[in-house]
Amino acid sequence: MTMSVQARIKTSWPWITLLLTAAAALNPVGLDFLHGAFMSNEQLSRNIARPIVFMIGGVLGVLYVLEFGIRQYLVKKHVAAVSSHSDRGPH
Repeated sequence: MTMSVQARIKTSWPWITLLLTAAAALNPVGLDFLHGAFMSNEQLSRNIARPIVFMIGGVLGVLYVLEFGIRQYLVKKHVAAVSSHSDRGPH
């Protein structure tokens, strides 16, 4: 990665995954699916939708951890590069 790409990564917060999760859950289809999984009066609907929602939640949890780890690695790499560059002093 070039320095210009590394300089843009300022936080380890997994905001890309968070935005994708919000977009998936807060649209009409996502809200209807969540309603069917947890608030439906029909047992069959809850039994079908609930495991799917839990699996999607597990996959999103793994994506959160993965994105956080990658971002943390890149931030540490950038900090190390900047500190080693500043240790050399003026040219």
